[in-house]
Amino acid sequence: MTKTMIEVLRKARVMPVIEIDDVASAIPLAEALDAGGLQVFEFTLRTPAALGAIEAAKKARPDLAIGAGTVLSIDDAERSIAAGADFLVTPGATPALLAALSRLGTPVLPGVATASEAMAVMEAGINPMKFFPAEAAGGPAYLKLLAGPLPKALFCPTGGIGPERVDDYLALPNVVCVGGSWVAPKDAVAAKDWARITENARRAAGGESKSQSS
Repeated sequence: MTKTMIEVLRKARVMPVIEIDDVASAIPLAEALDAGGLQVFEFTLRTPAALGAIEAAKKARPDLAIGAGTVLSIDDAERSIAAGADFLVTPGATPALLAALSRLGTPVLPGVATASEAMAVMEAGINPMKFFPAEAAGGPAYLKLLAGPLPKALFCPTGGIGPERVDDYLALPNVVCVGGSWVAPKDAVAAKDWARITENARRAAGGESKSQSS
């Protein structure tokens, strides 16, 4: 049975956002994250290797929840689903894209940065949402204010968040999880430093983010 987006995110205290340049790294990277206790992550469609990485990792580890990030069009969404993506993440959401994503039936996390955008996404029947770019858009203080007029809105903040800020976001009732690139940074992935990524994942999954270096 396909899980809803909220069911996926509730397993994800921290969701790694990953740029990958080598498909061959996808499986050991997935294994490294899982070894550290993180079973939900996304490969962003910012590199030519992303779709191949999703396909390889999903075939090897169907038990993990692997998403496609930086989905900008219905074509991106369809190719991601064909590659095996369990969910889709967008940086923003136009009315046309929201309508198309709603018809696909795959869990989606649309990006919003304002109250009006959040209202539009919820009107399309989608919740939770990605709050992006989180730090630049107002951080925890902004999300705390949104909880008043939009009590049903739930968010996964992403964008500019360092490990030292994770607990500040997770303390908010309208935050389900936090997305970030520090768990599997590009230099560690390029160097195939799986031990470092596993340790980062372990700290993020265990709530030791404030003592973790970025």
